[in-house]
Amino acid sequence: MFRKSVLLVIIVAFAGLPAATFAQAKGEKQVAVTFDDLPVNSTVQTDEAWAEITSKLLTTITRNRIPVVGFVNESKLYRDNKLNPNQVALLRQWLDAGLELGNHTFSHRSLHSIPLAEYESDVLRGEKILRRLTTAKHAKLRYFRHPFLHTGRSLELRQEFESFLHRHGYTVAPVTIDNSEWIFARAYDNARDANDPAAMARIAEAYVPYIESYFAHFENLSDKLFGRQIKQVLLLHANAINADHFGELAAMLKKRGYKFITLAEALTDSAYRSSDTTTGAWGISWIDRWALTRKVPDDFFKGEPRTPAFVLKLARMESE
Repeated sequence: MFRKSVLLVIIVAFAGLPAATFAQAKGEKQVAVTFDDLPVNSTVQTDEAWAEITSKLLTTITRNRIPVVGFVNESKLYRDNKLNPNQVALLRQWLDAGLELGNHTFSHRSLHSIPLAEYESDVLRGEKILRRLTTAKHAKLRYFRHPFLHTGRSLELRQEFESFLHRHGYTVAPVTIDNSEWIFARAYDNARDANDPAAMARIAEAYVPYIESYFAHFENLSDKLFGRQIKQVLLLHANAINADHFGELAAMLKKRGYKFITLAEALTDSAYRSSDTTTGAWGISWIDRWALTRKVPDDFFKGEPRTPAFVLKLARMESE
């Protein structure tokens, strides 16, 4: 009788919870997937290669019904200082697939390296074509992603820039699952350019387990910081390794218990209203930012995965 009463209390308690909270209580994990550096980030600059990468990515994304936001650098739309209609067409393909586009600045420069006024000008320059494309689709241009996740070396600078973003209708797109996937991408490109399929296969074999190790790491930090699994935001890039292997990555996340959600849904999590007073030269996960703001002990951050040495070597990088 006692056990039945306890069960009834639990059922009644959950009945009063919002659906999202109930899902979290059941242990369901949720993630918003974002891609930076659109249309494509690649060592190969031909229209044909970029079209192939885009087609593969969009096929996998739509097959898995993932509501992705892709962040665009409009400088990539130009060849020899002339607008390339083929690259603009790639962005239309993202919108035609029902996906959302965001602003990643025109030239992918760091807020830490140029004056604020120049950076703001680069943001506005980076929306000229985007606004035209999104308006034609009756969509909104509403998210901004900082290149390198550099948000400002001082709170005053960051707040001034965020006020600028607000005036222009932007919300900052945070990242909680940060990683060095871009190093894998460079190694993969280098191996392809060297016509070394064995190296490409070895990099690909290590790639998904590497991303999974980062999910495990930040899930652990989420539990330690919030006592639960927050709605995560994953950062990836529009590149060849994801064009070839994002399907495997998506399968891994499903097996790990993740539901794919929109960025807007992710930002409803109260975690994203956490205080963040962290500044510095680096770009880091928002989970790390919130933890630093709370002045957690140094051992909180232990266990972050490392990029395999062979990948660093193939990427021609001695260290991260």
